[in-house]
Amino acid sequence: MPRKTLYDFKLLSDHEQYDLVFTEGLFIGALIEENTRYALYVIDLFFVEIEYDVARNRIGGKTSFVTGNKLNSYSRLMD
Repeated sequence: MPRKTLYDFKLLSDHEQYDLVFTEGLFIGALIEENTRYALYVIDLFFVEIEYDVARNRIGGKTSFVTGNKLNSYSRLMD
């Protein structure tokens, strides 16, 4: 099966993106800031961060990326 790229991921609908993250993504770790949890997943060649609103008990959004400051914030989890 060909590797998925960030470009391929961005072409999917929101529903397909979430489905891919939760079925094929590898959970790396989570960060907690007040009432928000951020869960980091890796899918083949890129990362996806899922934002979860604890107070409202719902997903607040997602951010996909390859490198950068977002990934750096999780570096202490990967030691």
